[in-house]
Amino acid sequence: MNEQLGLLHMLQSGGIIITLTAIVLLAMSVISWTVIIVKGLGIQRAKKQVIAVQSFWHSTDFEHGLKALEIEAGQPNPFKQLATEGQSAMQHHRHSDKQLHDALDLSDWMTGSLSNAIDDAKDRLSQGLALLASIGSTAPFVGLFGTVWGIYHALLTISDAGSAGLDKVAGPVGEALIMTAFGLAVAIPAVLGYNALVRGNQFIIGKLNRFAYDLHAFFVTGNRIERPQAVRSVRAQG
Repeated sequence: MNEQLGLLHMLQSGGIIITLTAIVLLAMSVISWTVIIVKGLGIQRAKKQVIAVQSFWHSTDFEHGLKALEIEAGQPNPFKQLATEGQSAMQHHRHSDKQLHDALDLSDWMTGSLSNAIDDAKDRLSQGLALLASIGSTAPFVGLFGTVWGIYHALLTISDAGSAGLDKVAGPVGEALIMTAFGLAVAIPAVLGYNALVRGNQFIIGKLNRFAYDLHAFFVTGNRIERPQAVRSVRAQG
């Protein structure tokens, strides 16, 4: 009997419930790894775009600056979208017909427009994270359900056979514990990936907020407000 134990034997003898549980865990694993890889590549791409921000400010004009921000054509670029939104907001405020937003000065109008653009970028960055968090929190329980059902099914089989010795029980019970291991194997990468992606998103959002501050100063005053060297050095040390 012990020679027959294993993953394949568990799937064959566990019935439709064990099979469905294994399929669900496999689907969770595929989904979580897909989200981790896709979002991780997006964060790495955004970090390259952060470096291009300095090239934007060293450009001769705004149009050349937009081209400097475009590291990879056709790829999402929150920094370019933020700069484009600021330009559109300025042109709309200055050249549109009389509207309610004229009661706001350019500074307030620009602040609202850039804030909305940053909120949109946050929404795009956070897509998929809720699903990843859900998988990380539920996968262990799905695996535990498979284990409980497997033990229950194994005990029924042993009971029908009329043998309840330790050597007869330990094998099927240990076999059923594989489902718990599967659940943990799905949950641990999902949780670690979620935490890493959240930290990466926070880094990008911080850079977007800083870029928005500089854009606000540029559009309102015509010049980028340089931060004091002491402030930059303190942030670099931090």
